[in-house]
Amino acid sequence: MGQALMHYRIFETASGFCGIVWNEAGITRFQLPTSKADVAERMLLRRASGAQRSSPTQQVSDAIAAAIRYFNGEETDFSTFKLDLSEQDSFSTEIYAATRQLGWGRTTTYGALAKQLGAGPEAARDVGQAMARNPVPLIIPCHRVLAAGGKVGGFSAPGGATAKARMLELEGVHTEPSPPVQKSFGF
Repeated sequence: MGQALMHYRIFETASGFCGIVWNEAGITRFQLPTSKADVAERMLLRRASGAQRSSPTQQVSDAIAAAIRYFNGEETDFSTFKLDLSEQDSFSTEIYAATRQLGWGRTTTYGALAKQLGAGPEAARDVGQAMARNPVPLIIPCHRVLAAGGKVGGFSAPGGATAKARMLELEGVHTEPSPPVQKSFGF
């Protein structure tokens, strides 16, 4: 079975350099901002080896423009972009479809998303794992899925939870910082 020809483009946003990969079926990968173009390219190609730098299709150009607007703080909707998630398992695909319904400035928790999909609270961990493996973060807005109690939780993108909190702040969502693990004696 042959693999579909993949194409990619690196582009600059107000938050740094992003990358996008696509094939004839849709967008397959997205790289959240890094400080340098070569870093974004290296990280992107680590997950999409064999992709060729190409001029974007109209849909990909539109997705790039939407990402640039997003990182400029403009309300942006990514829910209509066609994705190729054929490498994902069926439960992850369901999770991603539900996550794509979270609009600008709206959040949910891993547990609430599991419940929405008809799974028990034990599936919250599965939701978290799917978010960590999300091949197209931002387009599938995994940054809008929080840990229990509305805490930021983890984020596998460059910058970790700090990057997630910044993305949420762009959307007007303010999260509480996690309390320190160790308290000082105060003297």
